[in-house]
Amino acid sequence: MTSPAPACPALLVAAPASGQGKTTVTAALARLHARSGRQVRVFKCGPDFLDPHWLELASGHAVHPLDLWMTGERDCAERLHAAAREADLLLVEGVMGLYDGTPSAADIALRFGLPVLAVIDAAAMAQTFGALAHGLQSYRDGLRWAGVLANRVAGEAHAAMLRESVREPQHWRGALPGEPRLAWPERDLGLVSTSESPDALQRLDAMADLLAATPLGRMTADDLVQWSTRFSAPAAEPPPAGLLAGRTIAIARDAAFGFIYPANLDCLLAMGARLAFFSPLAGDPLPACDAAWLPGGYPELHLPALGQARALRDALARHVEAGKPLWAECGGMLPLFERMATADGAVQALWGLLPGTVRMQQRPAAVGPQQLALPQGVLRGHSFHFSRCESPLAPALRTSAPDGRPGEAVWRSGALLATYFHAWFPSCPQAVAAILRREALLP
Repeated sequence: MTSPAPACPALLVAAPASGQGKTTVTAALARLHARSGRQVRVFKCGPDFLDPHWLELASGHAVHPLDLWMTGERDCAERLHAAAREADLLLVEGVMGLYDGTPSAADIALRFGLPVLAVIDAAAMAQTFGALAHGLQSYRDGLRWAGVLANRVAGEAHAAMLRESVREPQHWRGALPGEPRLAWPERDLGLVSTSESPDALQRLDAMADLLAATPLGRMTADDLVQWSTRFSAPAAEPPPAGLLAGRTIAIARDAAFGFIYPANLDCLLAMGARLAFFSPLAGDPLPACDAAWLPGGYPELHLPALGQARALRDALARHVEAGKPLWAECGGMLPLFERMATADGAVQALWGLLPGTVRMQQRPAAVGPQQLALPQGVLRGHSFHFSRCESPLAPALRTSAPDGRPGEAVWRSGALLATYFHAWFPSCPQAVAAILRREALLP
């Protein structure tokens, strides 16, 4: 029996392209309403580990991805339904441009009836602003439209010109000024995490204060009712309880190993696992465990500390020699190689559990959705990295793109499995359990 479909005001914050200010506006709006005492839940379209750090800080709640391919329509529906039952406002940050990708943010908006707020960087734009807003609104039939917000506006005269270019005056949601002091700190993979930004909350409050002066920011709870959306739940699907019952999974978690979807942890717990977190950067020993997971992150920023973590290196080697599974993905895999060469040519000796060299580079080596087919099922996820691995070790198998093209290598050394592939555990808990029980049969 499914739960009633709750109604909740909701917005999908989109843009014509990346870099327009979606994260800024979504986080500012979440912070503005959360600090007013409203319950706000935020989601992010597509795979992303970094924007959710800021959105979680702004809203006070975990941020999950919505992706009709990677997480699946059922998972999206379940999470939106659950959030709508307890929230006063739901926000969804889009990905890239509104219609970019397959599936796109627009596909999410159309599937779940989400009104779309467009954020447009108007710094080098005048009346064309209105044409762009109209195109975004009308490109696909059936899209609910919440309006348009101008970002990086030069002043009142500029804002007035932009406002007058919008065909329907009620769709003007205001303008935010260009504020270099509020620029988000970034590096190659995206935003710097909140843990590395001591003034993160102050930045969010400053952004929320600016938004509060706009028509969008002045909207009351009664005003938001116009964007109410009903979120139906799919038929209940019981979690795969017991697949990891009685097993302890040691998970690295710190500034070098921070790319962890909260839903992946929830999935492990639902299968009965006990989770034991440790920080390689803090010098923590490997906890007593049945399996270990090194998630992605930024190991290249902490090479001296990781190179000196000999006790952990030896503990992981003993762990693998004892036949206990070690799953390492993307950044979590990199310290396992013999050395890393940074983009400036420096070389750091690392742990040597896998033969070969990691080479950092300035441009992405791979980006996009990926899937890993195992006898237990197909595990979905994605890939995004700025390094490449040179190893004499032949891949045990490869992931594939949704269209079947070969994807990332999966290297195997005894009980160790390592890959650039970031897995979304709920897509196939049975496959995750098989990996962590060393039952994933590889060719």
